Amino acid sequence: MIPIDLTGKTALITGGGQGLGAATAAVLADAGCRIVVNYFNDAAGVNRQRAEETCAALSNEAISIEADVRNAEAVEAMFDHAIARFGALDIVVNNAAIIKDRTLKKMSIEEWQSVLDTNLSGVFNVCHQAAEKVADGGRIVNFSSITASAGFFGQANYAASKAGVSAMTRVLSKELAKRGITVNDVAPGVVLTEMGKTIPEPVRDSMLAQIPLGRFGEPEEIAHVVLFLVSNLASYMTGQTLHVSGGWRV
Repeated sequence: MIPIDLTGKTALITGGGQGLGAATAAVLADAGCRIVVNYFNDAAGVNRQRAEETCAALSNEAISIEADVRNAEAVEAMFDHAIARFGALDIVVNNAAIIKDRTLKKMSIEEWQSVLDTNLSGVFNVCHQAAEKVADGGRIVNFSSITASAGFFGQANYAASKAGVSAMTRVLSKELAKRGITVNDVAPGVVLTEMGKTIPEPVRDSMLAQIPLGRFGEPEEIAHVVLFLVSNLASYMTGQTLHVSGGWRV
């Protein structure tokens, strides 16, 4: 048995109160990691509640911190808060993302820009802080998507943002290598999180037919790949995109 022990490590997970973020928080906590769950403070307070509930359910010490990843100053304050609380940040997982599907012809400028602002510029803002403040030998894991290579119908904004994340990952992996920090990204296939469930059922059926394993992924299955990437088992892996898609090749 080769155990993965993250005791003494601290991980920051953006958008960590739901979906893949919450699953990743649970898996890393079970490995001994302290967790910082980031959330966007929506008007109804739903995200805050989810973040707090996620923290309360974890098996290790955890705090929630509000920050809009689109806001560079808010991201900086989040990093400073987390480091003041735990002494250091060892792992950063960029999970926060939104989706606003529409054909390119009908897509508004706002629908294009809002997705790029969160999914790409948000990752930049977080990585900009992580590049300076993550401890030497640390780990950065970004979430891309199968759509970055597949180019799903109606996802010009989402696909472009996720392809940009993969490109940024490769660049940052070279820039941070001298400090022993690895930077990789995970490209999930279809996972029926809250976001995944917005895909119309006929479209989901056509997607399912292309997956050799014959099923959609579970959030924990994606989180387990993140666990591998942040562990010492992946110490010689950086600048890579790992497709976790049930064998769906595009």
